[in-house]
Amino acid sequence: MSDKFTTQQIAEANAQFLRPINFMLSVAQLSQLPDADRDEIAFAGRSNVGKSSLINALFNQKKLAKTSSTPGRTQQLNFFDFDGKLYLVDLPGYGYAQAPEKLVRQWQEILKAYLRGRPNLRRVFLLIDSRHGIKKEDAEIMKMLDVAAVPYQIVLTKADKISSAELDKVVTTVSEELKKHAAALVDIIITSSEKKIGLDICKAEICSLIDN
Repeated sequence: MSDKFTTQQIAEANAQFLRPINFMLSVAQLSQLPDADRDEIAFAGRSNVGKSSLINALFNQKKLAKTSSTPGRTQQLNFFDFDGKLYLVDLPGYGYAQAPEKLVRQWQEILKAYLRGRPNLRRVFLLIDSRHGIKKEDAEIMKMLDVAAVPYQIVLTKADKISSAELDKVVTTVSEELKKHAAALVDIIITSSEKKIGLDICKAEICSLIDN
């Protein structure tokens, strides 16, 4: 999986991630979305999968994206401006949230509408907890992205929390599942925000989407 990029491409990606990234706004309804004037990537995943932790690790910042031990902390679409070239979006976690049911449904509808209709969305990085693999809610999002023809790539998180043998089994199972999904990329990124595993590959994938 790491053979996709050369040493030079990895180095260039790491350099790119030293460029400024700034929080722009939080979006609670689609009318608040910024103009689709540049390419956009989004990070999606079940609540507590480690989205915010991964974003912080990629940019080597502790508080860029808000993290919490409480699932469902990210309640809106949080937009970041990456060096004026790319929008990065931290999406609300799905599957569980400590919030009133009505509010949870509202988040989910906004999330689904965004994923179906954002014209400049180049790729969704769909985060899956290595310890649990693809869950029902993940499969639903994958089907929706297939229908919307939005390319997405699986990012396995918390890879340091399981053994190598267990991780290999998860990778095999996920790889087989991806064959059934038209919009899914075949390359799986294995990461650990805590141990800094796979960050270079994730950076290179993101930088491959930036028009320099």
